[in-house]
Amino acid sequence: MQMDTLGAVLDRITHGQAPGGDQLVETTRSSATATTIDPGSRRTLLLGPIIAALQVGFWAPRAQASKLDPSQTAITLPSAVKWTEWSGLPPHIGEMAILYGGLDKSGPYVVLMKWYPGYMSAPHQYATDRLSVVLSGTWWVNSGGDFDPTNCVPVPAGGFVRRVAHSLHYDGVKKGAREPAVIAIFGTGPVDLKLADPNEPSWRRV
Repeated sequence: MQMDTLGAVLDRITHGQAPGGDQLVETTRSSATATTIDPGSRRTLLLGPIIAALQVGFWAPRAQASKLDPSQTAITLPSAVKWTEWSGLPPHIGEMAILYGGLDKSGPYVVLMKWYPGYMSAPHQYATDRLSVVLSGTWWVNSGGDFDPTNCVPVPAGGFVRRVAHSLHYDGVKKGAREPAVIAIFGTGPVDLKLADPNEPSWRRV
């Protein structure tokens, strides 16, 4: 059996017919006599709520997007990131960019760290946990106070590393890598860096 379209069904209902073609009647409470509802009244009852809803939707005020408030949403584009050489280290070993806070300040910090191929840090520790995400390149990491780069574990871009507070560790990029490793580091300052052996340099050539 072919299904009636919505328009055909509505047309039949408004003219006092059931979807199948039978005459629609309505029985009032005050009388047992069946009376046929006027088609015009029936159409008004059916279409009235639909028309009202369409009018409300059409005339409703349109929401307008507000401009970004830099005091509430601070953005630093890549071109505005300021990289600086690590102080006290030979040039072209590593760089750092402070995005928020500071390593020597109280409170949370976010920094970017860049290790160039062929260099690693000496074993050291921090007073607080450090959460790190590798953004590009491969970062080689290990734990312990004995410097042994051959046992370092490679962490590719997208990898996550957590350094537990007061645990000795070291990291960097092995010689022969195609690119530096860039790492985003999150933590709480001050970090209070301490070398495993203060009499040795804070970096190693590998």
